[in-house]
Amino acid sequence: MSLNAVAHLNFRGQAREALEFYRSVFGGQINVVTYADFGMPAEVPGAKNVVFGEVVAENGFRVLAYDVPGSEEPIATGEPTTRRENGTTITKEPFFLSIGGESVDEVKPIWDGLSAGASVIEEFGPSQFAAGFGMLADRFGVTWIVQA
Repeated sequence: MSLNAVAHLNFRGQAREALEFYRSVFGGQINVVTYADFGMPAEVPGAKNVVFGEVVAENGFRVLAYDVPGSEEPIATGEPTTRRENGTTITKEPFFLSIGGESVDEVKPIWDGLSAGASVIEEFGPSQFAAGFGMLADRFGVTWIVQA
């Protein structure tokens, strides 16, 4: 038996934008199904929102996303609830997404892409445990760890 875990991100009207952003960073293909595709009348608010979306890349990256029905107010603001303090990470978040690679050269472009509009928690650079490590909350409020 083979299992894998894939992050499923929840948005309120921003899922398509987030998926397009992640595709621009990681590459791959976007698959999107809207509420209208499932039969919701086009004139109903939210019909163009994403009921199922994913980015799948040849490099192994995959993420799922959808728009939670209801309010269009973002679930996350992009402001991190995580911070570095006295060499430790302080957070109220239940999870981070972690991207790892074989080398700094491999993951640095990922860091550069994710950092557009992000709040950097810890700048990418050498650390005690990795040749390259950084942490940020992207412009959608998702906290990422990038390391090599």
